[in-house]
Amino acid sequence: MQETAPQDLPQKLARGQRLLGIDPGSKTLGLAVSDGLLSIASPLTTLKRGKFTEDAARLAEICREERIGGLVIGLPVNMDGSEGPRCQSVRQFARNLAEKAGFEMPIAFWDERLSTAAVERFLVDEADMTRKRRAAVVDKMAAAYILQGALDAIAARRPG
Repeated sequence: MQETAPQDLPQKLARGQRLLGIDPGSKTLGLAVSDGLLSIASPLTTLKRGKFTEDAARLAEICREERIGGLVIGLPVNMDGSEGPRCQSVRQFARNLAEKAGFEMPIAFWDERLSTAAVERFLVDEADMTRKRRAAVVDKMAAAYILQGALDAIAARRPG
């Protein structure tokens, strides 16, 4: 697996390729995509998780359709900064994408602490969404929040 620092992703992408942000949950995968300039993340969709091979095939199809050149996967770090069983599970998911599903693109992890809570708070306070409607969008919004954090880190390293 090509684990990469998020800030190093732009050098590993071909011109016009984008990044896919993934918020991996036990039941769903929230997905978001960057623009071609790697500056803005947009929510894409939420996939209901099934068997790994089916999930990987759907992700590969999305990567082809969206011209994805790298992945940013949310890492559920504990509040004290340590990595627990959930982090191990996410890292194994990434290894499986590379080793079992043949994903050859670079993969970066991004600390997702509080991403879902921040999105939920926004959807309640700012968007005034009902609980049912929030449930339908929170995972892809959390993926966009994660991806935007990585894009902001990339932008901070750009000269100029």
